[in-house]
Amino acid sequence: MNMNSIQIKGKLYDDETRCEHYHSYLDIVAIKFYCCNEYYPCITCHKETAGHEVHVWPDDKFNEKAVACGKCKTEMTIHDYLSSDSQCPYCKAKFNEGCKLHRHLYFQAENN
Repeated sequence: MNMNSIQIKGKLYDDETRCEHYHSYLDIVAIKFYCCNEYYPCITCHKETAGHEVHVWPDDKFNEKAVACGKCKTEMTIHDYLSSDSQCPYCKAKFNEGCKLHRHLYFQAENN
């Protein structure tokens, strides 16, 4: 699926990046996977359709644009996303707060 110029892969449910695994009103984030430079709505979509193992984003790459808001279609850096307080920093759409529990599946722990 194309979000403006961003192509989202996986088992999509709608055009706001919801997928068959996560499709609540708040599930509107897609993540560009470090291993393939492709956007997927969730790690399960990646595992089921990408054909390769997941590699997490290293913390020294957190200034890369690698997260997309399904509502406004804006790409943001990993730093922007991780500090977003569960909402898009651009359109203020709410994100699923439960995603914080899965951050380690996508992003290396930040060195603070």
